[in-house]
Amino acid sequence: MLTEHDSAVPGWWRALGLPGLVDLHVHFLPERMERRVWHHFTHGGPLMGDGWRITYAWPVAERVARLRELGLLAFPALAYAHRPGMAADLNGWTLGFARRTPGCVPSATFYPEPGAEAYVRRALEEGARIFKVHLQVGGFDPRAPELEAIWGLLAEAGVPVVVHASAVPVPGGHLGAGPIGDVLRRHPRLRVVIAHLGMPDYAAFFELAGRYERVALDTTMALTDFAELGMPFPRRLLPALRDFGIAGKIVLGSDFPTIPHPYAHQLQALDRLDLGDDWLRAVCWSNGLAMI
Repeated sequence: MLTEHDSAVPGWWRALGLPGLVDLHVHFLPERMERRVWHHFTHGGPLMGDGWRITYAWPVAERVARLRELGLLAFPALAYAHRPGMAADLNGWTLGFARRTPGCVPSATFYPEPGAEAYVRRALEEGARIFKVHLQVGGFDPRAPELEAIWGLLAEAGVPVVVHASAVPVPGGHLGAGPIGDVLRRHPRLRVVIAHLGMPDYAAFFELAGRYERVALDTTMALTDFAELGMPFPRRLLPALRDFGIAGKIVLGSDFPTIPHPYAHQLQALDRLDLGDDWLRAVCWSNGLAMI
């Protein structure tokens, strides 16, 4: 069993016969924005509930070094816009960060606003291989008319979109499986990755993953002690979790650095499920690699 210490992680994935890890839910942000986000996480607020202490509130270079020590060979710098006029600049920053950071997968975001389709096309042309939207923080409806062409464009490109669509940390807005499910009905080939296994609405989002070939879920903070206290994963869904993992529909996510536990604990939470080494190899390496 993997221990809580980050130093144990490389030995764990080596014992699985892996060359490293692929984590599709990692955040790096422009400094001013990052300070504001960390303040909200630390002190809580309307979108955060009580908040929590960030384990890796470190300078950028130290965080990148820790990811390398852990053995992450591929990770994005996911950013997301919460108001108009932000996304294009964020894309410039995340794409630039990826260019100067070995192992960082080029990422981008979008927001329902005039010109969004143009800057999404530009991001794809500049190499974006994964997108992120946060429906809770952004406070927008994924069915917004300004997004229709973007969903179609991303479905055609086959690029994954990590979507925070569930009511966590707090409910509100256009959350739940219904709104993003409506988008998928119009764009069934869209490669959506539901963040956090859809917690706390696990069953509804698992149903979407079962219905649509390209819908997957990431493990971000799910199954950890922190999540299990208030949003326990239903044991009845463990067979589906196992089957989805083997089928390529579960990918490793962590929310690094804004997590209340060591990175190793996310992996420990997966390991202690006893779903088998093949499942761990798929979730922690091959499934994420195939998407990007």
